[in-house]
Amino acid sequence: MPAIEVYIGLGSNLANPLRQLAQAVAKLASLPDTSLVAQSPFYRSRPIGPQDQPDFINGAVKLHTSLEPLILLGHLQRIENAHGRRRNQHWGPRTLDLDLLLYGDHPVQNERLIVPHPELTNRDFVLQPLLDLSPGLILPDGRALQVLRHQCPDNGLKRLEPEHRDSPP
Repeated sequence: MPAIEVYIGLGSNLANPLRQLAQAVAKLASLPDTSLVAQSPFYRSRPIGPQDQPDFINGAVKLHTSLEPLILLGHLQRIENAHGRRRNQHWGPRTLDLDLLLYGDHPVQNERLIVPHPELTNRDFVLQPLLDLSPGLILPDGRALQVLRHQCPDNGLKRLEPEHRDSPP
């Protein structure tokens, strides 16, 4: 299978989120039949859902992979589990969240995976890192991310400057 351009969203709000994300990027770069193409800046945003939790740190990476979508999903879930990810509360706090946002221009829909990610267009903390990676990105349905970003609700998104990436939030 030829390499497909994929985008993975990263998020964390527990156990030193910046370290969690940096380690996740390194693990994503070492996946089989996969290469890391680019990494977005990290952003701080308010949590979606329950507000009695710390702010999230989010970003995204662009990969080239020849892994099938469900195989890639399995790798993402193993990385999350290795970071102590617990799925106790919907939209609750987490050590690491890895979402397969886009898989080339191929939509995927089955009981385990929906791509493009169903909430992608509603979340500034997903859209902005994607735009940082690929400003002209178009979704498989023909919508431009640039337009969607301008229509997206504000969630207090703040870009973390590189000098702040090494300090805990």
